[in-house]
Amino acid sequence: MLRRLAVSFIAVLALLVGSGPAQAAPSPTGTGHAAGWYLALGDSLAAGYQPGQGDDPSGGYVGHVRDALQQSAPKTSLVNLACSGETTSSMVEGGKCAYDEGSQLAEAVDFLHAHARFTRLVTLDIGANDVAKCGAQGLPPACVQGGLGSVAANLPVILGQLRAAAPGVPIVVLNYYDPFLAAWLTGPAGQAVAQQSVPLLGVLNGIIADATGAVGGSVADVAGAFHSTDFTPVIVPSLGGSVPRNVATVCALTWMCVESNIHPNDDGYAVLAAAVVARL
Repeated sequence: MLRRLAVSFIAVLALLVGSGPAQAAPSPTGTGHAAGWYLALGDSLAAGYQPGQGDDPSGGYVGHVRDALQQSAPKTSLVNLACSGETTSSMVEGGKCAYDEGSQLAEAVDFLHAHARFTRLVTLDIGANDVAKCGAQGLPPACVQGGLGSVAANLPVILGQLRAAAPGVPIVVLNYYDPFLAAWLTGPAGQAVAQQSVPLLGVLNGIIADATGAVGGSVADVAGAFHSTDFTPVIVPSLGGSVPRNVATVCALTWMCVESNIHPNDDGYAVLAAAVVARL
């Protein structure tokens, strides 16, 4: 059981972190004439990734957020620079996806220098991939602390540069749900993994909250929307009976329990979007 669980998690982590050479630069959506802009930044969640379909930069949660913005400002256009597999380090330094300005952060800053006056919103999700790589090594403390340290060092740089380029623009940063709660369904060993993953998620989300607050941004509480810390038993016949509420939620809103893929399904992306819209 432990070996099967470890192999499953290594496969999932490979999907999350990504591999291979730098990808082509994401194609900005809606770069024609607009009365206002929505700039989306981040990793595969902002890129709208779905298993078997790849990225959907005009869909996912950012598509829902764009639609919400257009209710009051119909001519708002989306520019999505997100990069699947991006870490906080690669967002600053480049190397995961190709950008004219060298990195996603530099590309975003360049865009904001030109368009901040008419930018209505910036959203960002970044940081999970810094820590996910440690799963393939059995989550050794040195690796986990190194990953969290990278987020703690890089996220203030990212947000500081975005804020400096767009002093008056609302910035909403998403925190993260815990896809590895799905391990609960594999038995006692998986249940131990699920219980251990929640405190680690809390540390990551705490770093995100601190860095976001420092620049006057808002946190979209995705973890809360996914009930990530709630182990209250609920009855879900399709999952075999009684399971914790957080496990049932991650099974309902992501592909983890059917394809061992961490990404949200359509319902999950709608929940992410609602968490963002609640902060507007």
